[in-house]
Order: sequence, then structure tokens, then C-alpha cells
Amino acid sequence: MQQASRIIRVLTLVGAAALLASCSRDGGPPRFEVSALAEGAPIHGANGLAFDRDDRLHVASVLGNEIVAVDPETGEVVSTVGELHGVEGPDDVAFGPDGSLYWTSFSSGEIGRISPDGERTGRFIGPGVNSLTFSDDGRLFVSLVFMGDALYEVDPDLAQPPRLIADGLGWLNGMDWGPDGLLYGPIWKKGEIVQIDVSTGEVETVAGGFAVPAAVKFAPDGALYVVDKATGRVSEVDVSTGETRTIAGMVPGLDNLACDSKGRLFVSQGQDGAVYEVLPDGGTRTCCEGGMIAPGGVAVLPGEKGRSVFVADFWTLREFDGETGGEVGVLRHRIGAPGGMTSPFTVSADGDNLILTSWLPRSSVQVFDPRKAEVIEEYRDFPEPINAVRFRGDIVVAERKSGSLISIDHEHPAGRRTIASDLAAPAGLACTEDDLWVSDAVLGAVLKVVEGGVVLSPPRPLARDLAGPEGLAVDPHGDLLVVESDAGRLSRIDAVTGEVETVADGFAPCLQSDHPTWIFNGVAVAADGVIYLTCDAGNTLYRISPR
Repeated sequence: MQQASRIIRVLTLVGAAALLASCSRDGGPPRFEVSALAEGAPIHGANGLAFDRDDRLHVASVLGNEIVAVDPETGEVVSTVGELHGVEGPDDVAFGPDGSLYWTSFSSGEIGRISPDGERTGRFIGPGVNSLTFSDDGRLFVSLVFMGDALYEVDPDLAQPPRLIADGLGWLNGMDWGPDGLLYGPIWKKGEIVQIDVSTGEVETVAGGFAVPAAVKFAPDGALYVVDKATGRVSEVDVSTGETRTIAGMVPGLDNLACDSKGRLFVSQGQDGAVYEVLPDGGTRTCCEGGMIAPGGVAVLPGEKGRSVFVADFWTLREFDGETGGEVGVLRHRIGAPGGMTSPFTVSADGDNLILTSWLPRSSVQVFDPRKAEVIEEYRDFPEPINAVRFRGDIVVAERKSGSLISIDHEHPAGRRTIASDLAAPAGLACTEDDLWVSDAVLGAVLKVVEGGVVLSPPRPLARDLAGPEGLAVDPHGDLLVVESDAGRLSRIDAVTGEVETVADGFAPCLQSDHPTWIFNGVAVAADGVIYLTCDAGNTLYRISPR
């Protein structure tokens, strides 16, 4: 059933795009053929998990801005609560005693609630609001991590101000209420599981030795389970002795877990959007299939057996065969492993290497060898770098937070200079040997920044009135391709006149967020004119071929 629904979804998206491929300039038949080269997971990243009274599994998806209810037996999506219901960036999910649905909105800092009769309420706690859980008598507890570090008790009606219980804990993540009347949770920074007396704020270590413990949950029989994001291990902890035993080994990137009323254990894989059941013998059963969760930047390189298409997939760099769409390789950002590949949001070709850009967790730009899986160069401390390209030997970086383009001197890497400023939301970059362009997602424009090797001050607009322009690329004719992400459209801009025409239309508009270019929708062009485009909302990599 799940596979069938995915196939229908692919055909719907491809049909819409293919039917609206641009006609030739003389009004003839479409000049391009559009097809879905690869499709990702049904869920845009699986984070918090919770079962309702009917043992339906609810999956919070930060990137997808939705809470998805699935049948744990088949993985079939039963219902979705999303942006139309006021859900934004849900990181964790829980049910109150009356059946109300609660969630945490990580970036906005709010707790949301939908009552059984459909009333939506909310309460601001603080940026980084992450985990939430209820005590047996209906008290609500919430923690802040990454952008904060605190534990609060919150009025379940979300009417009264929160009560601070403790702060500076070291990032208390996925929590659960224990049968002994204490709160249990993992301390991310210390690799420990702790118990907390919520009346006094007293904290006591229960077990240690974890790499990056992400969440804990109690089973109905009182067993305490832990997932380790860095190692992919699922463990059981004896809370009386601190003894820990591994019950399953999985792919790193585990995010959360939950038990149904029968004690069956389910875990979420945040980086792949998958959900698995952990079986009593230590094996696993796939509940929700994984794959791409937020396809962003895209780049094309010659592959060992043809053309390789690389997709920056938030936490993961994925390599696909440019002809068949088969997944050739997967390289993951390893949380808790310094010095490795960053979490790639965008990617561009740099000879035989790639340039990766990430504004989480290190706000870095890397030159990366995909064959050796090695970081060759790394530059940090950019204010939210969105995209980067090699231009005239240097690396040019689009900084969202500063609204600037920064050039890193290839001869003196410590030297950085601003070549454009006062941009609203710089996003995609594209260049030829001597010319450089940038898209601005808020201004709705593509601007020329460098012409003939000379920096233009201010940059000169080439095209305006575009709908959320993000990914940029130069085609074999020297014109620009731009992804209008708000409209679900790929357009071509004449590099001389600025005239805009549609290449392909009908893609799903981008995932919405308060942050411009939350997920980058990218475009890349091979030497023969074949275009590759990512659609974050559709969770799809498209191939657009000249006829």
C-alpha cells in the first residue's frame, strides 16, 4: 500500500511537470522532457514519535512542517496535521490526558496544542524548544536544547507562564516520565542519562558512556530504552544499577523512540526519514521507508560509470546515477565526530571535487573529495552561508544573515573580502570564467555581481519579479537557469536582455518557513544540456532533457 501511494505521487508530480515543459520559441512542441530521476522518503525527516489511544503512530517532522499519523503495521499515512493547522517545524510530539495533540516548534520556540474539538492554542517558551512529555498525573514538561539549555514545567492549557526547573544541564533532549515519579532524559553534551526531581531540580546521573544520546522512553513493563544518534545503537538501561546493554545496532542518525500499548518499540531515523520497529531478537522491521528528506543543492560530476549527480540532503550527501537514478552512494554527517563532512545544504562542482555549504551545525564551507570522502579545505564562522561556488580561483559565499557575498582568497585563505552587500536574501550563485550572478529570494531578482572580472557596485539587476528565486546555473548557451521555488517553476533568463521564459512548470512549491531559503531548491546542468533540479516539497530529484 505504501509503495503504491508513492508511485501514484511520483506519476502525479512528473505528469504535472512534463505536461508544462516549455514550448520552443517558435511555438512548436515542448523542447524538454521532464522525469523524476529519484524520489525520497514519504516523510521529510522523522523526529519525535508518540502513540495515540488507538495505537496509531504519530511522527513529527521538523523539515516537513507536519505531524504524520501512520499505521505502524503497514507504514501507510493515515492523516497529516500541517501548516493549515498551525503546525510549524515540529520536533517532538505528545498526547495529553484528554487526547489533545501537543508539539514543540524548534525554531519559533512555541509549544502548540490542538484539542480534541480542533481548537488550536500555543505558548512561546524560547528558541530551541525541543522535547516534551507528560507525567502520570497530567503535568507537562518541556526542554530547550541547541539554542537554549533549560527544563520547564508548562501549564497544559498553555495559559500560565512556564516554571523554570533547571538550566545549564548540557542539553536535555528526548525525555520521558518514569514509573518512580522522576523525569528521565539524555544529556547530549555529557553522554549521560539522568533522572530529575522536578520539585527540586536535583539531577542525578543514571548511566553514562553514550556518544550522543538523543532520547529515552519507558516501555509499559518499566524498561528504559535509549537511542544514540552518533552510534546508531538502541540500548536498554537498568535504572537501579546503571547497567546498559545494546539491543540493536542501526544506521547512525537515530532521533527518537516510542512504545505502543503492547510494548513494541519503534525508533525514528532523522537523517533518512525512516521509522523502524526493533524486534525482540535485535533485528528490525521497516515501518516507514527512508531516503532523501530535503533535497537541496545539486551538482554534476563525471562518474566512474557515467555521470554522477550529487544532492545535498540536509544531513546527507547522496550520489545518484545521472541516467538511471540509482543511488550510487550515501555519505552522512556524523554528529559528534569533529573534522568530518558537514551537514550539506547546498553543493556545487569544483573540478573533481565538491563545495559543500551548511549553516548548521558549524556554519561552514568545505571543499570535499567525494571519492575519498575527505575534507580538503574548510572555512567556518560564516553568518548562515547558503551557497558557495569557485570563481576566478577564489570561493564566493552567499551569506543569508549578513546579506552579503564574501570572497575567500585562494592564495591567502584567511583573507576574506565583501564583494556585495545590502542584499535581502542572497541564495543561489552561478558564474562563468569572468561573470558572477546571485539570486535574491526576497527581492525576487537575479543580479549580476561581477562582469568581465570587474565587481559591480551595486550589483545590477538582470531579472525581476521572480517567485522566490534560489538555485542558479549557467546553461551551455550562456544563459541562466533559475529555480523559482515559490512557484514550482524552472525558468531561463537571457544573460544579455534579462528576458525570462519558462523551461518547466508544475513542480511542488517549496517548503515554507519563516527563514528564506529554509531548504535550497537547486539546479545544475551537464555539458550536453541535461538539467537536474531538486524539489524539496516534492522530495524529488528531476531530470530535464532536451528533446
